[in-house]
Amino acid sequence: MSVSITECPRDAMQGIEEWIPTEIKVNYLNQLLKVGFDVLDFGSFVSPKAIPQLRDTAAVLKSIDVESSHTKLLAIIANERGAQDASVFPEITFQGFPFSISESFQQRNTNSSIEQSMKRVGLINDVCHKSGQKLLVYISMAFGNPYGDPWSPDMAASWISKLNSGFGITHFALADTVGVSTVSNIKSMFDLIIPEFDSLKIGAHLHSNPNDSESKIQAAFDSGCRSFDSAINGLGGCPMAEDDLVGNIDTTMVLSSLPIEETSHIDRKAFEQSVMVANSVFS
Repeated sequence: MSVSITECPRDAMQGIEEWIPTEIKVNYLNQLLKVGFDVLDFGSFVSPKAIPQLRDTAAVLKSIDVESSHTKLLAIIANERGAQDASVFPEITFQGFPFSISESFQQRNTNSSIEQSMKRVGLINDVCHKSGQKLLVYISMAFGNPYGDPWSPDMAASWISKLNSGFGITHFALADTVGVSTVSNIKSMFDLIIPEFDSLKIGAHLHSNPNDSESKIQAAFDSGCRSFDSAINGLGGCPMAEDDLVGNIDTTMVLSSLPIEETSHIDRKAFEQSVMVANSVFS
């Protein structure tokens, strides 16, 4: 089975203050849809006050060419209202909800406690069931946090177990929101999580400095991870963290670090063209 790759232009764009016109976003996303990514994290149905750059997600979705691509679309939501907004678009396969195991970050990111967020997951999951979409839960701050909140791999595993048993969630991404992961805790996390939840799909959404990216990808892969999130040029980061941001892992690094047979479904020429387009969009 090949590695699943989620390209994250939404993550790349969300923190950019200068407005990117809708037409430019559409052209960029249409190019990405030609590459063969398994999933495209393309937009957000979060309050425009919180993420103004993505306030045109609905308009973007109506204009991109999803019919010519096998890539599945994912949109980020933060509450039931956002889930309802996303649910009217059958083009969307996944709704993504950030569930932090750091109480401090959950308050910053979604203005709710972890306990309140559990209730939100239930409500959002009901919306997804009715619309025929799937809920992917990001375990935010999965590799530690800068706030002094408790953390351990067992703690992350416990929350995955609760979300799976309580709501039937089957898709997760372990998210290193501010780049605090290390080769050691990535290995210990996936060595624990992958065997314990072998029937679930659990990926890695890692943020990293370029110098550490390859070793982190390799650590996750060697420990059984077969799903990676990344962004061309390593752009992105969560503006709600209110800390020094560390970008996403560069997709080029993912493709060069993994065995070629694991990423053979990626059209390299279309990918190279996407990098060129990204360089013009984010210059």
